[in-house]
Amino acid sequence: QVQLVESGGGLVQPGGSLRLSCAASGFTFSFYGMSWYRQAPGKERELVASISSNGRSTNYTDSVKGRFTISRDNAKNTGYLQVNSLKPDDTAVYYCNCNYLYSEYWGQGTQVTVSS
Repeated sequence: QVQLVESGGGLVQPGGSLRLSCAASGFTFSFYGMSWYRQAPGKERELVASISSNGRSTNYTDSVKGRFTISRDNAKNTGYLQVNSLKPDDTAVYYCNCNYLYSEYWGQGTQVTVSS
């Protein structure tokens, strides 16, 4: 059974940090590119960061460059998103996505709320 399970979200003050995790099972994680998306209330889901299957290539949307870092540990079948210097505009549900050829999987999401 394919599963992507995100964790690590929570309530944090502006300027704070979190480490989001995405645990994969039921498929060969190391074959798949991985991305993090987020969706704020009333807004469309947006791509935040992507990482290649071997971890050597990463991309970020402009609004998070220098603050967020995507990484993965294929030996642990887990991906990560380190989020630093958080702003209220970063408040959203964060989703993990894995894709390879015609296969694509989504997690259930983890809530990140940035508020004082």
